[in-house]
Amino acid sequence: MRITMAAAFAASFCLATAAAAQPANQLSPAEQKAGWTLLFNGSSLDGWRAYKRPDASGTRWVVRDGLLCLAPGDSTDTRGARDIVFSKPYSQFELAWDWRVSVGGNSGLKYFVLEDRESAIGHEYQLIDDERHADAKIGPHRQTAALYDVFPAADRPIKPAGEWNTSEVRVHGAHVEHWLNGKKVLEYELNSPKLKEAIAKSKFKDIARFGTPQKGHILLQDHGDQVWYRKVEIRTAAK
Repeated sequence: MRITMAAAFAASFCLATAAAAQPANQLSPAEQKAGWTLLFNGSSLDGWRAYKRPDASGTRWVVRDGLLCLAPGDSTDTRGARDIVFSKPYSQFELAWDWRVSVGGNSGLKYFVLEDRESAIGHEYQLIDDERHADAKIGPHRQTAALYDVFPAADRPIKPAGEWNTSEVRVHGAHVEHWLNGKKVLEYELNSPKLKEAIAKSKFKDIARFGTPQKGHILLQDHGDQVWYRKVEIRTAAK
């Protein structure tokens, strides 16, 4: 497979910055017994592909030393053109992952992503440098652990940019929760009046089906900034 200069730079960058972490993308026997499976195996992009494409070609994502990561970019959102989705869709799940974002960086993990849209729209668990990125300055509904542009998270035990955080999204029936570093920081009900009211005030107000129960893909966003992921794991039934 031909490797572009950009991909080579991304790989060398991730290698240099990830070396100290040496994360293990492994499930403990207890996690396996509880029904958890890995979405990221720590060594390849197996299971992941570009939005609306059969593989990850055209994206900037690379794997080095157990990290799924991006090199510095142009800090722009390409509306899904460089994002990656996990190939299997989910509707009911518990999802957990470790992440860190660069100083001034912005990214996001989306769920309920459908591929019958022009761009990659879904419910986004915001991942951002709250202290330095301009989008986070708009308000708490665009800060880390928020349902992006819809609901803010509260009382967040957040670690600063450059340090590792652990996040979770839990979907049980119509009930959705966002967790950050072991603490529940947001919960909402799909199709509820409160959610519909918040969506009507958001950038998603004209997006059909947004906020309704559905089966969709999990997506990692390339917003043009440095970001690192490890131990992305899921289970489809609560234990």
